Amino acid sequence: MNILNIEKISKSFGKNKVINDLSFSVPENSIFGFIGQNGAGKTTTMKMVLGLLKADSGKITVLGEPVVYGQTKTNKYIGYLPDVPEFYSYMTPKEYLKLCGDITGMDDKTIKIKSDELISLVGLDKANKRIGGFSRGMKQRLGIAQALLNEPQLLICDEPTSALDPKGRKEILDILSTVKGKTTVVFSTHILSDVERICDRVAVLHSGKLALAGTLPEIKAQHKNDSLIVEFAVLEELECFKAIINGCSLIKAVEELNKGIILHTYNILEAEAVVLSLLSKNNLLPLKLEVAEPTLENLFMEITA
Repeated sequence: MNILNIEKISKSFGKNKVINDLSFSVPENSIFGFIGQNGAGKTTTMKMVLGLLKADSGKITVLGEPVVYGQTKTNKYIGYLPDVPEFYSYMTPKEYLKLCGDITGMDDKTIKIKSDELISLVGLDKANKRIGGFSRGMKQRLGIAQALLNEPQLLICDEPTSALDPKGRKEILDILSTVKGKTTVVFSTHILSDVERICDRVAVLHSGKLALAGTLPEIKAQHKNDSLIVEFAVLEELECFKAIINGCSLIKAVEELNKGIILHTYNILEAEAVVLSLLSKNNLLPLKLEVAEPTLENLFMEITA
């Protein structure tokens, strides 16, 4: 079942077309990475999903119900964390969550139970000070707790790890991984390592259009390069191997590494056989011999170049 369906939506601001005929779906209980450069249209798309911006054309549904601009009917299914969440600085985390629960009509007992559970989940159970004294990472964690308070079926996070240090980023990603199974997570980012770490599926937005979409294994398989990585313990062995592989008709290009090379081939299976044969005949034992897998970073740079 798909929690979110986006079908052929477009959005322009004046003469600037930000989103152009965009379509993708988000399966239930997945972590979905929405990738794009700054200004690619990620936030615009999310605001249309929330009904805060009106699409010029196309259709958005959440759990099968259409999203209507200016109405909040489908937002009962959604928890939202903006890129820079704002809070009442004079409140404590529990006071803030109590306020959010009261606004949405939750009873006091449920607010207390859920607040305690979520504050523990996001690691703020020992943070009894006012929110005004929180770090950026602590505010992001509190924002996730607030977004999860009503047990949403879809959690939308806009750049949740931006401007955080490596420790803060890891903490946020660990929280998002933990809630998988309880809710579906969509988060936008331009930090590709975050996506590769926790996402089941990704969509890459470029110039308002969908450039790539699918699971990471699917995407990498579709764009697999026929390349071999060969690395050696010492430079002398590397130089010897480069000399014997030079002129091989199966090799179309060679890329230098520190103590190895990447062989870009015309036929990966035949090239592997030739390389293994040459290594054996010349008594060379590499540290590494593997088929190169395209990284998300390489694919992203290729798309956005």
